[in-house]
Amino acid sequence: MKQMSQDELVALPASISVETAARAIGLGRTRAYQLARRGEFPCKVIRIGASYRVVTVDLRRPLGIEPN
Repeated sequence: MKQMSQDELVALPASISVETAARAIGLGRTRAYQLARRGEFPCKVIRIGASYRVVTVDLRRPLGIEPN
């Protein structure tokens, strides 16, 4: 799976799935969910019911990407 470009990251909505966040940082789906369940994902993950969501601004900061 191809990692996201800076333009793609800036265009993301306010929150995204763990799968989308994993693509942004170059992780595979299975590894991303393992890290999310253990609380070790590279940025904050919010659990809503059975799903996991990542606040996009929390993803952009460690990647050094700020919207223009």
